[in-house]
Amino acid sequence: MKLFYTRLHQRDAAFLFLCMSYLNIEIKARCTDSRFIRDYLLSRGADFKGTDHQTDTYFNVPHGRLKLREGNIENNLIFYIRPDQAGPKASAFQLVKVEDAAGLKAALISANGIKTVVEKKREIYFIDNVKFHIDEVPGLGSFVEIEAGNISAPALGSVELKEQCDSYLTAFGIRDEDLVEVSYSDLLLAKVNGL
Repeated sequence: MKLFYTRLHQRDAAFLFLCMSYLNIEIKARCTDSRFIRDYLLSRGADFKGTDHQTDTYFNVPHGRLKLREGNIENNLIFYIRPDQAGPKASAFQLVKVEDAAGLKAALISANGIKTVVEKKREIYFIDNVKFHIDEVPGLGSFVEIEAGNISAPALGSVELKEQCDSYLTAFGIRDEDLVEVSYSDLLLAKVNGL
């Protein structure tokens, strides 16, 4: 488990260990063949939850990432801490379902200010405790995300979750050069800043 936490700030690592009941091991990768991944998932009985048109508003915070997700399927306030590294990585998070997104957004803008906004079209699939996203992000392209989590399977630890993530990396044919280290917000900010 130590491998996952080597790049975290000390305060972030403490939060991560306190929130171990909310743990994902996840990857994000550029996707050149979303049809292959979609067909693979459906052929293995994945539960397709639908296509969500999401707006993620990221707020300025002293550590970690805080975003308000507004969509036709998912509406949540999410605070998470995750190292920026390619390949499977641990992500500890707190997720709060949101009833009044507009009111919450106004309060957070007043308190923290907006860091950036990410719009995307997201297909959502599940196989047991593993969540899959096939994303189209304007200005960035197509991506796949794998999130092996223990919310619905609390007995699973980081080793088992990483094994699940690794098996889907192999099944999808994801190469090391396809892996993305950072969030969509970071990619968009880098593009805006010409980095």
